[in-house]
Amino acid sequence: MLSLGPDISRVRLPAVAGLFYPRDAQELRRAVTDHVDACQRTGPARQPKALIVPHAGYPYSGPVAGCAYRLLRDSRARVRHVVLLGPSHRVPMRGLAVPSVDCFATPLGEVPVDVRERQRLRELGLVGVSDAPHAAEHSLEVQLPFLQVVLDEFDILPIALGLAPPGQVAHVLDAAWNGADTLIVVSSDLSHYHTSEEARLLDEETSRAILERRSDLPDEQACGARAINGLMQVASRRDLAVELLDQRNSGDTAGDRSRVVGYGSYAVYEA
Repeated sequence: MLSLGPDISRVRLPAVAGLFYPRDAQELRRAVTDHVDACQRTGPARQPKALIVPHAGYPYSGPVAGCAYRLLRDSRARVRHVVLLGPSHRVPMRGLAVPSVDCFATPLGEVPVDVRERQRLRELGLVGVSDAPHAAEHSLEVQLPFLQVVLDEFDILPIALGLAPPGQVAHVLDAAWNGADTLIVVSSDLSHYHTSEEARLLDEETSRAILERRSDLPDEQACGARAINGLMQVASRRDLAVELLDQRNSGDTAGDRSRVVGYGSYAVYEA
């Protein structure tokens, strides 16, 4: 049961609960935990500064996302602020937009918006305010239950991304970078609607570009390419390490191999 507080108008309600992930809180927590537990890692876990994580329905991309969020759990990350960037799938827009609401709700409860950081970026002229791109957008929403399970108390700065060059995105990320208690999460799937073998080759090319910290990834190779390109521009300038955590497609997880969507999870580390 959601506790929505006295003013429901200030809460961004779940748009894809029951579609992309379970509506029932216990079932949702179990699904997230299973995806995180299923990821096999060796060696000590380092706390990442940034993650690139897919955003499809949990049966499809959940196993790949779980490998990213396992890093946070295993490194006992002390994250208090999460900057969430994802593409605006349904509302065409230019630039970057934050919502006006005070919190985002999922079946696991409410996550407060970092209103102070939102106001600071607005005053710097780096983001606009619009609720429309956020109202039905799944790319940010599906990350929240994972974060709620693996982190303690935290707030979010949700940013929907439209047409924006890498330098503009990088400028926003630099402004919101802050210290070790701030995590950047870029939400993106990879290739769309190829055969499984075609997708594997395309997604391997995309992974090479990300590992090389290139900022010229085309939209055809990742729906969140613009956010990835901005992050890679920052990673290159700051000389950050990038690690591929997992790369699969929907044919590997829960779907038909004749027409798949690609998924990858990556971690970015500060020295």
